[in-house]
Amino acid sequence: MVGARGQFDVVADEALVFSKQQEQRFPEADEIIDALRSLPS
Repeated sequence: MVGARGQFDVVADEALVFSKQQEQRFPEADEIIDALRSLPS
């Protein structure tokens, strides 16, 4: 999905995993994978 302000959000199971707008940066290489693994199954 394309954002209007260069927004970069990662959402899984309707939960926000990472937001560039909130963090003011792009995620580190393994940050998204680690966050996804920590989600309840």
